[in-house]
Amino acid sequence: MRHQSFRTLIGSTLAAALLALPAFGFDTAARNAWVYDMTTHTVLMDKNGNVAVPPASMSKLMTINMLFEALHDGRVTMDTTFAVSSRATEMTARGGSTMYLQEGDRPTVEELLHGMIVNSGNDACVVVAEGLAGSEDAFAQQMTARAREMGMDQSTFANASGWPDPRHRMSMQDLGLLARRLIEEFPEYYPVFAETSYNYKNRAPANANNRNPLLKLGIGADGLKTGHTAEAGYGLVGSVQQGERRIIFAFAGTADDKARAEEAERITAWAFRQFTMKTMAKAGQRLASAPVHLGEATSVGLVPAADIRLLIPAIANNRLQAEVVYNGPFTAPIAKGSQLGELVINVPDLGEQRIPLVAEADVAKGGFMVRMRAAVQVLMARYLADEAPAS
Repeated sequence: MRHQSFRTLIGSTLAAALLALPAFGFDTAARNAWVYDMTTHTVLMDKNGNVAVPPASMSKLMTINMLFEALHDGRVTMDTTFAVSSRATEMTARGGSTMYLQEGDRPTVEELLHGMIVNSGNDACVVVAEGLAGSEDAFAQQMTARAREMGMDQSTFANASGWPDPRHRMSMQDLGLLARRLIEEFPEYYPVFAETSYNYKNRAPANANNRNPLLKLGIGADGLKTGHTAEAGYGLVGSVQQGERRIIFAFAGTADDKARAEEAERITAWAFRQFTMKTMAKAGQRLASAPVHLGEATSVGLVPAADIRLLIPAIANNRLQAEVVYNGPFTAPIAKGSQLGELVINVPDLGEQRIPLVAEADVAKGGFMVRMRAAVQVLMARYLADEAPAS
């Protein structure tokens, strides 16, 4: 394996960008938290993020995902109507969040999406579960199986609404990954998360506002879901976009809705102000050269195929550790754009980034004289090895 230090290659051009090790000085009051920069795929915070805990209404995101998938697959449309059972209306009688459905209603999928997302309606979740799977128990089993397929290993569902149940658990990391999926895979449906109010048939006795405290702050928030039970405390799955960056986060276990709102804003401010995007190298910029065997050229440049952009802590004390790694020499012919190595960059506390490096240009196979010189070099090397005195 052949290594070259990237730091010796960049010189003064990029040295100012290679700063790291922030004075983080930030800890959330939440018991569990996971913060992620979607633009650079960087985990910014992980506080017990992979621990399965009661998710409360934040788990409605999985019910919403199941309905989004049904829409995407064509199993339902926005105009499809579902029946409202007594089981659904009982959820309202229990005192939880509701969109005020009544038996005999035939809400459309579009209305139910608003009821689940904006009103956090437990009744809407039961209607969706029964409409898609026949029963809420069957739907919960489908949710759990689908979560496993999606890599959400700490998620187990007992119902569609997040109603307290010892079998109903999710991790903050799973919630964050689910939020990312909803944003990336369903852009046509995602804007509903930013809507601030919805009142089905004007039945709400008071306001029917979205409980997400970030939506009214004008900071680029556009989702996703709050949650609260006595066991879970107050939690939030949030998404905020500012400029070219988008962050998502999930936390649980704050004391009340005021603390939840304050913590959501603190996390957002920290994630955007403590880290900045840096262009480390441009596409096609030579970062190293690797030797070539039996080629018309004796070396080939190693370049990134796309701009290398990383999230770098704004306050820094040490430099990044970075190196070019490849297994050479390479034997001609070599095609331009073929991957030959990697740039490995380690940002303290943010982990390792591995960026592919490709051949800068074609290197054709050498002619007769090139092969002859190589053969002579091999023979000379063997001769010298044989003639070397034994030690």
